[in-house]
Amino acid sequence: MPQSRATIKDVAAAAGVSITTVSHALSAHKAARVAPRTRDRVRAVAADLGYEADALARTMRTQRSQSVGFISDEIATTPFAGHLVHGAQDALRARASVLLVATTEYHEDVERQAIKALQDRRVDGMLYAAMYHRIVVVPEALRGSPLVVVNARTAEPDTSWVVPDEVRGGWDAADVLLAAGHRRIAMINNVDDIPARDGREQGFRARCAEAGLPAADVVVEHAAAVAEGGYEASIRVLRGRSRPTGLFCFNDRMVMGAYRAAAELGLSIPVDLSVVGFDDLELISEGLYPGVTTLALPHYEMGVWAVEQLYAQIDAPAGMSMPVRTAELRCAVIQRASVTSPPPP
Repeated sequence: MPQSRATIKDVAAAAGVSITTVSHALSAHKAARVAPRTRDRVRAVAADLGYEADALARTMRTQRSQSVGFISDEIATTPFAGHLVHGAQDALRARASVLLVATTEYHEDVERQAIKALQDRRVDGMLYAAMYHRIVVVPEALRGSPLVVVNARTAEPDTSWVVPDEVRGGWDAADVLLAAGHRRIAMINNVDDIPARDGREQGFRARCAEAGLPAADVVVEHAAAVAEGGYEASIRVLRGRSRPTGLFCFNDRMVMGAYRAAAELGLSIPVDLSVVGFDDLELISEGLYPGVTTLALPHYEMGVWAVEQLYAQIDAPAGMSMPVRTAELRCAVIQRASVTSPPPP
């Protein structure tokens, strides 16, 4: 027969103390009430017996489940998910809490079921995440309780959110090319109407303008944000009369198409053409030759930030309004070998 699990009574009896003393000694908030030698003895006995406090009882006592729900559309199945979840988990681990993840695949009924299931488990708060930076409407069931929207914005004024700084990302991409000495630069942008498209182009054009490049000389082509779209747009740009020596692609998938176009046109990267990508999709950015200089989306940092802001709400004194904060986090430039000085005129 399997061995029965040790109870708090077993720990108290073995340590020669009361049940209350055991409870306090094993509590993160009340341990200071117990003399250090007694506390250490109780914890040692609990470890020897394999005692684990009952999670439901602890939740009822503290009104905390030490867990956070994570509702997403499909981010849990994308290459970026690991960084976002990792960041959230690291921040939660420091609080002795865990992350409970549910993916909806854009189905409203699945989302409703997932929210209810997590709320039934008395999670302390929710992270509502999107696969890509977009505008979301927060489900009614999540409003009024601790909540942070991750990798998306919302128009609700009482909801905290965090996204990548797309404008600064476009600025930094242009800056990489300008710092290398390029004066004829172009951008291959996405056709989809999403914040990343507009923000990255805005930042790119602003940095070019600050550098004194005439607006008419800053070429921006639009295409589907996949390898084929990057290829088609790059062919159009690179066959022009004033061929750019520096190229910024909306994402690393479009970079693959740009590399193909350059090869077909007999251009060497980075000797004839320097290329900057976006996303730091490592299978691409490290897999292409030469490796692609790109901007890394701050998924890990967004996960950490979201948990920190969520706990600012969870820990807010009863009766006080929950703090609302928003943030745009900078994308790090990952230098590889696809950028160098332009060829002599």
